[in-house]
Amino acid sequence: MNLGSYVGLLEDAQRALAEAFRQVGDAHRGEPDVEHICHKLAGQCDRHASALAPFSERYGRRPDGEPERLRRELFGGTRSGPLGLLRDLQDLYVMASECDIVWTIVGQAAQGARDRDLLDVVRGCEGETTIQMAWVSTRMKAAAPQALVVA
Repeated sequence: MNLGSYVGLLEDAQRALAEAFRQVGDAHRGEPDVEHICHKLAGQCDRHASALAPFSERYGRRPDGEPERLRRELFGGTRSGPLGLLRDLQDLYVMASECDIVWTIVGQAAQGARDRDLLDVVRGCEGETTIQMAWVSTRMKAAAPQALVVA
């Protein structure tokens, strides 16, 4: 069974996304909503990773370092100013999208394995990831005119 590979991937992706949310929140303190909400969403990601930990043990976690590599590639350092905020939000969206599709994959596997406990975790956390993506998308829409036209 290879489910441990994807549970480990998702756990690591959630931890990497949490760290990225914190970095963006800290880098853009001049935008109070970004700072506050990014730190709140980081906490959600931390809880998601913690909820996955028992399943990583159950299914034999085999991490591959991919989520951390993606975070390092996208966040070699946060950027400043309106254009920097837009780019940082775009990077968050890419990372959250990875989490979203892996939640879907793990959910399908949990159904196949008839693991109701894992499926309950997926159903609870997947919805929060969708909301995270919606907030990032909405915030990018708000930031785009300022960054691309006014600046």
